[in-house]
Amino acid sequence: MKNRLKVLRAERNWSQADLAQRLEVSRQSVNAIETGKYDPSLPLAFRIARLFDLSIETIFEA
Repeated sequence: MKNRLKVLRAERNWSQADLAQRLEVSRQSVNAIETGKYDPSLPLAFRIARLFDLSIETIFEA
């Protein structure tokens, strides 16, 4: 699944560790989501959308 997570994170000058802390996941999880190796669970996708104040569809593409 393609996503805009890396771009959104960079726009805020957050490291992967910063984002991971805000989402209460590991930095490795953030990296795996950004590179498309892992699709987030629905609850995590909602947390990501809430954090960036965007819809899930705006962040993630099938």
